[in-house]
Amino acid sequence: MLLLRLAYDEQHDISEDIREISLFLKQKGVTVGIRESMEGNTNIAAIVCEDSIYSEKLQSLVSFYCSNILYKIVIEDFKNREFLEYVTENYFFLNREEIIEIENRCMKTLSSNGVLLNDTSVYCLNIVNNIIDKIKNCVEEQHNINVEGFIRFRMKDLVDDIESIIDKVVEDYMVEKEYNEFIKLLKYFVDIQDSKIDLLNIVMLKDGGYELFDEVGNNIFQEFVNSITELKATNAVKEEDIIISGLITNSPKEIIIHNKENCNNKEFLNTIVSVFGDRVKYCEGCSICIKTHIKV
Repeated sequence: MLLLRLAYDEQHDISEDIREISLFLKQKGVTVGIRESMEGNTNIAAIVCEDSIYSEKLQSLVSFYCSNILYKIVIEDFKNREFLEYVTENYFFLNREEIIEIENRCMKTLSSNGVLLNDTSVYCLNIVNNIIDKIKNCVEEQHNINVEGFIRFRMKDLVDDIESIIDKVVEDYMVEKEYNEFIKLLKYFVDIQDSKIDLLNIVMLKDGGYELFDEVGNNIFQEFVNSITELKATNAVKEEDIIISGLITNSPKEIIIHNKENCNNKEFLNTIVSVFGDRVKYCEGCSICIKTHIKV
């Protein structure tokens, strides 16, 4: 019984991918056959099974595997034909190196193996799944797919989704670029001024708060607040902002962070490390931790 018939040319040679479908199904205890033939310059691959083992589940499984094959062709075709035009028209401010980086990130995202790292990963994976669902619906409607015709006539239904992923990747890239430039500026300010504090201890509390002590044990958090006159009038300023500003102003020679596992704001911690580099050290337990009733 015919499950699916695919026609393709040399440009979109999917013979190995189709054979892999047979191997995948065999691992699941299901045997299907692949009948290959030629019609002119077109390769034909028919995926068939015995009538006795046919089921809607098997049909759906074959359609899903083939949809993933077509998906890979779709994103590769978009990269080769439309990616550069879309990016240069919509993000004309990017230079050549940045466009190459964006392309690499987009292809990595579009080829995601499903590992979720952050909100962006979830957003993009949902769109990828949506694209594959659209392709699968088309495959299930026809059971007879000409790959070249699919690319020519169905691509327009998928372009918007692909472009939305590109937009998200560019957005994240620009945020990252701005952050790196901000860090570079902070490092510059730190490097050009003399250190006003030899040693600063940053104690991270279990409730998410912080305490600051100098080398002799004085709590200097309020000094950081007082040194930033424009922030005195408001209570809405975050502790992290006060600490970062105070660190930049005082440029400590050494920063010891106590109980980093209590930190709820990893970006805050990463900023300190990025700006001060080798000046930052981590404490695994000392008298300061005991005095502030921190369990280490």
